[in-house]
Amino acid sequence: MARPPRRLGNLPAEATSFVGRRRELAAVRRKLTEARLVSLVGPGGVGKTRLALRLAGDLGRGFPDGAWLVELAEVRDPTLVADAVMAALDLRDQAATEPAARLRSYLRDKRALLVVDNCEHLLAVTAPLVADLMRAAPGVRVIATSREPLSAPGEHVVPVPPLDLPAPHARVPLAKLRQNEAVRLFTERAAAGSGTFELTAANQAAVADLCRRLDGLPLAIELAAVRTRVLTAEQILDRLSDRFGLLTGGGRAALPRHQTLRTTVDWSHDLLAADEQALLRRLCAFAGRFTLEDVEAVCAFGDVPAGRTLDLVASLVDRSLVLKEDAGGLACYRLHETMREYAALKLREAGEEEALDRRFTGYYLARCLGSGPRVRQRLAEWLDWMDLEIDNVRAVLRGCVTRRDASRGTALAYTVGYYWITRAPNEGVRWLGELLACGDSGPEGRAYALFMRGFLAVLQSDPAGAGPALAEAVTIAREAGLPAVLSQSLSLGSMAASMAGDHPSAARLGEEARAVTEGIDDDQARLMYLQSRALNGLFQGDLDAVVAAASEGVRLGRESGDLYSLDMMLLNLGSARLIAGALDEAEPLLTEALRIAYRIDDRVGQYVLLDALGCHAAGSGRAQPAARLLGAAETVRAGAGAGVLPYLAPLLARAEETARAALGAAGFEDQFAAGRRLSRDAAIALALGEPDPAAAAGESAETGPAPLGRREAEVARLVAEGLSNKQIGARLFISEHTVDSHVRAIMNKLGVNSRAQIAAWTAATGQ
Repeated sequence: MARPPRRLGNLPAEATSFVGRRRELAAVRRKLTEARLVSLVGPGGVGKTRLALRLAGDLGRGFPDGAWLVELAEVRDPTLVADAVMAALDLRDQAATEPAARLRSYLRDKRALLVVDNCEHLLAVTAPLVADLMRAAPGVRVIATSREPLSAPGEHVVPVPPLDLPAPHARVPLAKLRQNEAVRLFTERAAAGSGTFELTAANQAAVADLCRRLDGLPLAIELAAVRTRVLTAEQILDRLSDRFGLLTGGGRAALPRHQTLRTTVDWSHDLLAADEQALLRRLCAFAGRFTLEDVEAVCAFGDVPAGRTLDLVASLVDRSLVLKEDAGGLACYRLHETMREYAALKLREAGEEEALDRRFTGYYLARCLGSGPRVRQRLAEWLDWMDLEIDNVRAVLRGCVTRRDASRGTALAYTVGYYWITRAPNEGVRWLGELLACGDSGPEGRAYALFMRGFLAVLQSDPAGAGPALAEAVTIAREAGLPAVLSQSLSLGSMAASMAGDHPSAARLGEEARAVTEGIDDDQARLMYLQSRALNGLFQGDLDAVVAAASEGVRLGRESGDLYSLDMMLLNLGSARLIAGALDEAEPLLTEALRIAYRIDDRVGQYVLLDALGCHAAGSGRAQPAARLLGAAETVRAGAGAGVLPYLAPLLARAEETARAALGAAGFEDQFAAGRRLSRDAAIALALGEPDPAAAAGESAETGPAPLGRREAEVARLVAEGLSNKQIGARLFISEHTVDSHVRAIMNKLGVNSRAQIAAWTAATGQ
């Protein structure tokens, strides 16, 4: 369900649809040979994003480290801009460093293209960050889209005009008119929407006039085109002309382009029924993506009954007012930024802002806090949900900080702790810091928030940051009589002391944790205590202690259904067996742990386990996969911003020596480099002895998708342009049935199941 990093080949469907704009494409390509930052600037609805992504698709092959999409439209908090860039690059903030520093370090030797989309509301933060990254990383190029320039050093601005329009009062041959950018967009969107629309001699004048009336604005043209389901082009033109006439005194004077778009959106809005209008304006409450369930809970009140939400959402999607996406088989939705602004204006006019905010905040608080006790037992599914909803949860957290609602804010930040643990430790630290500083959350709330703050610092190998937070949590928990959080804070404190090399304190805190834990019936406290014993044993070389604690932890993790703890305990036990040389016992433990770490996307577990399985392969005489796994582990570890765990360092040195001796220096370096180039999916498949998922999808983990035949490539390009099978058949002079066969063959070769995915692959490969 998670929104994946947007590397080329994994772009939103609307980004890969019709673009045209040959002049602008050529201009930006020239600019990028002279400058490292090109900003596409223009008003909303003019198609800047599509143009940028088309450019990235065309240019991506020239960047060996990839072309990546950084989406800022749904980022409302300026402090999260660098985090958004990290997420786009598929990085994790495991080290206790600022995201900007982490990005500088990661990109320093990379040759990559970043598409930074929708910057206008975050210019004060985005411009200096982009400038900072380009100074640190000379091989990075940036294409930014914004309604105004970034005003960053070295920026080249390329204005994005509307689409080319047909000349007025001219008889243009139908074949030539079909090639006009604006007309082509209208025709293809109308055909996609109605299934029957065609540009003909009878309607060509109306379509051309309509495109001119809409100033060639892509969003306005699309909103008009979907109306061909129920109106002819002539009827659409008449109705829109009436609208424009009211604003120009009945004449045909031109309006400013922003007014043209606003009038077109107004027209689309006014054609909606009252309940559709109400739902549309309420959808702006969501900061990011949302599901039908979310809509029913937040927006269904008054004149929007819950039983009607499915039909209403479907109607808004059909009219291109709401965008539909797929998230791991679940339909979710979002608003185009222009539509979000319009909906917010309508919400203010309706006087519903406060009521909707209360419903939005109440819903996400109830959903998160209510799921808290059960998260451990269904962690994978819950993390999928959080990946989809994180922008909305962030909006609630920001609201709590703004209102100084420390009680609910700290409760929420603690409850979603597994998200910070597996996805964003640094972000979790920042939220907890802000919330702990903004008011009284009561002793229980403060103790748990401090415990989570310490937990995240331990994960980041930052004992100096963990110690004070955990010490305060211990003090509050003792005074308030909170044995569960007291036990866990003592256990974590013991781990932090061990990391810092303070073994006497580690032993003392561990003994206190044992005494408290034995007096309560709490699985989480017991598992945390066992984790501290196992980890301290690994740091101190006491393998018997590791085996005893981790074996009990594995049993309790399975019994309680706690996937995260089971992952850690299997890793601990497998590492102890590996260090002891018991390779046959280590392998099943390490591979089971890796499967769990992959399912919950725990990057710490993934890189440690890739390292461990690389050592296992070397010890088992499999030098080639060992070298590849060691290379892959280095890449995943770098992506997480982490270092080698001390207890594994001797094993890794011995594994490299063994593999190098077997392969020779040059052979080892070749295989290690090949491992570094593997995708994470491919590396994990190699470690588990399973088929590479990329290869199963018709591509190589290193070289990309398998090539299509000439005719298949032609069909794929036309699919990417948004043509239906019937239109493709007409264009290529083949039957619709033949086109369908080609589309199915393309899907099989690429391992995809939708036309949008074919379009994304086409943009990524420049086919």
